[in-house]
Amino acid sequence: MNAIKIRASVLAGFRGLGLSLITVAVSVTLFTLAIVSIAFVGLGIGVFTTPHVLEAVRKWANYRRRLAGTWSDVRIAIPYRPLPADARTGVTGVVERTTLMLKDPATWRDIQWLLVDMFAGFPTAVFPALLLWYPVEGVVLAAGLWRVFEDDPYWYAFIPVSDQVTGLLAAALGMVLLVIGLRYNTTLLQAHFRLSKYFLAPTKEAALTQRVEKLTETRYDALDTSAAELRRIERDLHDGAQARLVAMGMNLGTIEALIEKDPAQAKKLLGMARASSAEALTELRDLVRGIHPPVLAERGLGDAVRALALRLPVETEVTVDLPGRSEAPVESAAYFAISEVLTNAVKHSGADRIWIDLHRAGTGADGMIRASVTDNGQGGARIGGGSGLSGVERRLGTFDGVLAVSSPAGGPTMVTMEIPCASF
Repeated sequence: MNAIKIRASVLAGFRGLGLSLITVAVSVTLFTLAIVSIAFVGLGIGVFTTPHVLEAVRKWANYRRRLAGTWSDVRIAIPYRPLPADARTGVTGVVERTTLMLKDPATWRDIQWLLVDMFAGFPTAVFPALLLWYPVEGVVLAAGLWRVFEDDPYWYAFIPVSDQVTGLLAAALGMVLLVIGLRYNTTLLQAHFRLSKYFLAPTKEAALTQRVEKLTETRYDALDTSAAELRRIERDLHDGAQARLVAMGMNLGTIEALIEKDPAQAKKLLGMARASSAEALTELRDLVRGIHPPVLAERGLGDAVRALALRLPVETEVTVDLPGRSEAPVESAAYFAISEVLTNAVKHSGADRIWIDLHRAGTGADGMIRASVTDNGQGGARIGGGSGLSGVERRLGTFDGVLAVSSPAGGPTMVTMEIPCASF
């Protein structure tokens, strides 16, 4: 058992202890308030209190969802139906708000979860802590505390401790429990969060509805992105290569007229036409690279990102672990998402060093491309407000990808992207 595994198990024990304490206090309180408030809806009082109580329940449930993902990598989607904008601002009144929240099936699943959390959540959370601390009692008993119980044996688990021999047996049992805890604590804490997921995750019907809404949204985003990309290509062709080719054609017409009358001037214009053709070719290559880089098609995402990093004006370190290739659209989306994030980092972060980590998580159809871009800049990056990261999020959303940003004031900034994919 390595040091990392031991450290993770000990941390799981501390987290389980803290979680068990707040679980009892918060879940019992919120369950009681929710039941009483809903019961008083018929009397009129509950109409005014229920929305506030249910909001508190949802905040508590969302907090536990975040803990599940952060502590045990158990992802729990948020199942609540969105409230209309006027309901959120209170225009429609508390009566409609109460009705909308009580009609949401997720509300009742939250209340069921509170009840389960009170009775099953507490022991499943505290168990990892007991496997760490209960062995201490066995060691203390063997060290001499057994003498206090010579006349009346003390039961340590199933061992009656009344002398040195039984004290040593208690210590041995404690060591066995400690080994079990160090080996399985992280799994036990994960089991606690999986129990919560059973109630807090969307039902199949709700998940299907969310999926349809998400697909509708990403379809429109994909159409908007494609239209914007076509407009960009058209603008670049019109303002760049097309203008140069038109100018080159005019120069060739002039050369044709001057080639016999003024060979020196014709020769000069030929040089200008040659330079214009070279510039037009360069712009066309850049345009093609912007549509789909040749290195991406020929050598894959890893080498394309390495080539991208070489062109940056900031020192960049790239780590790639991508066995096999993924679908071309997925690789293209990942490439341009990374490119946009790097552009933002160079322009706005003030960083002098960037790290790129690109690897595949999972295998086969359950695989996922995971990329993180970290810089040592000033921080403060946010999604939203028309920022470049919002565009990246929309691009990834087309492929069911996600974007996460950690950027405290003063830095560093870490942007993490995940895109489901199948390798081949």
